[in-house]
Amino acid sequence: MWMTPKRIRMEVDEALVFRPEWTQRYLVVEPPEGDGALCLVCRRLVASTRERDVRRHYEAEHEFYERFVGDEERAALVERLRQGDMSLAAVLTPEERATRAGLGLCRFLALKGRGWGEGDFVHQCMEVLLREVLPDHVGVLEGIDLSPEITRQRILSIDSNLRSQLFSRARDFKAYSLALDDQAFVAYENYLLVFIRGVGRDLEVQEDLLTIINLTHHFSVGALMSAILEALQTAGLSLQRMVGLTTTHTLRMIGENSGLVSYMREKAVSPNCWNVIHYSGFLHLELLSSYDVDINQIINTISEWVVMIKTRGVRRPEFQPLLTESESEHGERVNGRCLNNWLRRGKTLKLIFSLRKEIEAFLVSVGATTVHFTDKQWLCDFGFLVDIMDYLREISEELQISKVFAAAAFERICTFEAKLDSLQRHMEEVNLTDFPAFSIVVDELKQQFKEDQKIFDPDRYQMVIARLQKDFERHFKDLRFIKKDLELFANPFNFKPEYAPISVRVELTKLQANTDLWNEYRVKDLGQFYAGLSGEAYPIIKGVAYKVASLFDSNQICDKAFSYLTRNQHTLSQPLTDEHLQALFRVATTEMDPRWDDLVRERNDS
Repeated sequence: MWMTPKRIRMEVDEALVFRPEWTQRYLVVEPPEGDGALCLVCRRLVASTRERDVRRHYEAEHEFYERFVGDEERAALVERLRQGDMSLAAVLTPEERATRAGLGLCRFLALKGRGWGEGDFVHQCMEVLLREVLPDHVGVLEGIDLSPEITRQRILSIDSNLRSQLFSRARDFKAYSLALDDQAFVAYENYLLVFIRGVGRDLEVQEDLLTIINLTHHFSVGALMSAILEALQTAGLSLQRMVGLTTTHTLRMIGENSGLVSYMREKAVSPNCWNVIHYSGFLHLELLSSYDVDINQIINTISEWVVMIKTRGVRRPEFQPLLTESESEHGERVNGRCLNNWLRRGKTLKLIFSLRKEIEAFLVSVGATTVHFTDKQWLCDFGFLVDIMDYLREISEELQISKVFAAAAFERICTFEAKLDSLQRHMEEVNLTDFPAFSIVVDELKQQFKEDQKIFDPDRYQMVIARLQKDFERHFKDLRFIKKDLELFANPFNFKPEYAPISVRVELTKLQANTDLWNEYRVKDLGQFYAGLSGEAYPIIKGVAYKVASLFDSNQICDKAFSYLTRNQHTLSQPLTDEHLQALFRVATTEMDPRWDDLVRERNDS
C-alpha cells in the first residue's frame, strides 16, 4: 500500500493477491482471469485486490448478509450463491429502488458541483429520453423525487452516512495526522478545511475530510482550536494519538507566537513518542514562495491581460488553448484572487510565455499599454519567474502521488533542494542552461540591445533563489528532525543499529537477525511487512511504523478539494449553510462509498 524498499512508489498490484478466506467473509471469489475479486451477490468485479476495497464493497452493497453469522451458515450461503440462488437477497420494493436511484443521482449531482435545482432538470431529461426510447418504462420515474429540498436532504443524509463510517474507523486508529488548509477557498467567505489521515491496526491508511470550519465565526486561534478539538472528540480521537500536522504557510497557521500550530503542539503531548511533527508548504506548494519569486508583480500584470483576452479576444484562435484551460479550471468567469492563484501554476505561465508575441499584438490592437514589452528588467523577471514556477509545479505534482510513505515525500523535497543548489550555482556562473525561458528572453534582448554588455544582474536572481531555499528549509525542518526515523522505517534491515535511537537498538538487532522476517521483507511491500510484524515481539518498531504511516505523504486530497472548488465556485458561492458545504466537500473528496442499504432504510423509516 505504501513505499516498497526497492522503489519510491509501490506498484499497487504487486504482492496483493486474492485470499481464500475472503469468500466466506465478503462473499467474493477469485475471477477466472485472476485479477480483482468477483462478488457472488451482484456479480460485479472489484478491480482492486486490496482487502479494504473488497470490504468496502461488501459493507456498502451487501450488509444484508451480515445476519448469517456462523461458519456453517456462511458456508451454506456461499454455496447457494455459487449456484445462482438469489432468493436470500433482500428484494427491494419499487419504492426502495426509486429511493436508491434518487440517492445515487443526488450524489452524482454533488460530485459534479451542480446546484440543488438542477435535479428537476435531470429528471425532465430522463423523462424525455424514456418517452422516446422506452415509453413503457416512463412510470419508473414517478417515485424518483429530485426537487431542490429533497436533494438537499439526501446530500446531508449521504454526508451523515460517510461521516459515521469515518468515525467508526477513526476509533481504531493507532495514530493519525491532520492537514489544515485555509487557502483553498478563493471565491468567497473563507473556511478552514481539516483533513485527517489515520492508520488502523493492520496499517491501513484512511484519508478523509474531518470537518470544515467557518473562519468568519472562528476568527481567533483559540476559537479555531476549540472547533478542531470538538471535531476530534466527536470522532472519538484524543490528541495523544496525533503524530503530525501539515498546514499552509499563512501566519494564522505558523505564526511564531500566535499560530494555530504552536497551540496544538502544546496541547498534543504524547508520552514515549515524538513531539508532533509539523511541516508547512506541502499544501499549495505553488504559493509557497511565489510572492517572493514574483519580484516585479508579473502575475498582476498578466492577470490584467487574461481578463482583457477573456472579454475582448475570445474569438482569436491563438488564444483558444489558454481560454480552454482557464474554463476547465474555473469556468467561464473567475474572480481576481482565483485567477492569480491559477496563474501561479507553472504550466499556465509557460503557456502565456509562449503566447507573449501574440499577446503584445493583441494589446496593440485594442489600444492597451505595451510598455512591459520594452522594459528589459521586466522581461528578464518574467522569464525567470516562468522557469522557477515550472520547477515548483514539478515538485508539487510529485507530491500529489499518494500511497507512499512520508519518507518518499521527504526524499523528493531533498531532491528539489539539491536542484535549488544547482540553480544557485548556475546563476552565479551566469549559466542559463537550467533556465530555458529566461535564456530565450536574454537572447532576444541581446539581439535588440547589441551595445548593452549587461542584460541582467545575476545577483538579483540569486537573492530570490536564496529566499526560496530558506523557505524550504524552514517549512520542512521537522522532517529533517526525524530523518533517521524515516530511514530506519524505510530500510530496517540496512540501518546500522548503532545509529538507531537507544530505545530501539535491541529490537532492531533482533529483527535483523531473523531470517524469516528478512525473507518476508524481500517479497512484501513495506506496508504489508509492518502489518504482519508482531507487536508483542517488536512493540517499539511497530509503534514507529504506525507513526510514519500516519504522516501525510501527499497533498492529493487537499488538491482534490481545491480543484472541486475552483471548478464549481459559482455554484458553491450560492447561499449554502456550513453543513451543506461540508457535505458537498466530503462527497467530493472521500474514497468511501455510502452504505446505500442503510440510507434506503432511513428514508423508508422516516
